[in-house]
Amino acid sequence: MFKFENEQKVFRIGNVEVGGQLGELPTVLIGTIFYHGDKIVENEKTGAFDKQKAEEFIEKQSELSEKTGNPIMIDVVGTSPEAICKYIDFVANLTDAPILLYSPQMDVKISAVQHSAEVGLSDRIVYNHIAYFTKEEELMAIKEAGVDSAIIYSFNLSSPKPAGRVEILNGTSRQEGLLTIAERSGVKNTLIDGSPCDIPGVGLVAKAIPLIKEEFGLPAGGSPYRQLLQWTRLKEYGMDAKKTCMTGCVTILQNAGANFILYGPIKNAEIIFPAAAMTDAIIAYAMREDRIKTRTKNHPLYRIF
Repeated sequence: MFKFENEQKVFRIGNVEVGGQLGELPTVLIGTIFYHGDKIVENEKTGAFDKQKAEEFIEKQSELSEKTGNPIMIDVVGTSPEAICKYIDFVANLTDAPILLYSPQMDVKISAVQHSAEVGLSDRIVYNHIAYFTKEEELMAIKEAGVDSAIIYSFNLSSPKPAGRVEILNGTSRQEGLLTIAERSGVKNTLIDGSPCDIPGVGLVAKAIPLIKEEFGLPAGGSPYRQLLQWTRLKEYGMDAKKTCMTGCVTILQNAGANFILYGPIKNAEIIFPAAAMTDAIIAYAMREDRIKTRTKNHPLYRIF
């Protein structure tokens, strides 16, 4: 646990604050819903889904946020314009939490930001994500929609070590920096995803987060769940292995200074929140030694014990 010398920015996105020094604010926990393979999705093209189950998962995450003090966002995934727009409306009517928009298809993401603007949600939207392969068409769609928050995917294919993530954000003589690219989209609230490429790579993200925060003062975090799915031998360790290992990834990143974490399927909220809240409380208590105080009383340090 350490104190950053550089000033640490705090952004307000909708009703959530994210960023700051270790111990100042609780980790923002982000569950994903309607992803490919999500059992509540009945038809990925039309966006038909089990509304009762979806509501249960969203309300459970909100309930755990209230109990622990950990703020929340919801990562909404869709593979067709029709589907993702339905998902956005459904989620927005159930919760006032910020909404991340993700699709593997560019046209779907563009449809999502356009729809969000049409229904007055731009101030609650986080574009997920801007990367070195993001097209100019996407950047213009973000700008026109008035979406000013985005996750920046900092994985550097040519230099995957922690310093490479800083390099790709800054840019080089050969490649424009991701932060400059994000500026063209009108984004002001930039959240940096340290972006592991595999589960051992979570350690590199844990080293990259402090580098990013010290260099730029920006909120940083990670999204290790997709890499956990690639660990094919994990099933050899029993039914609970995936749950415990995911929790381990989350707490490792928290101790590295993560301000936000995409923890995977929202249905796993009950597994993640107690461990993440406990870790936040421990960190906040320890950081008192460095004269860092919590910025809110709605913090796990005061809520869970």
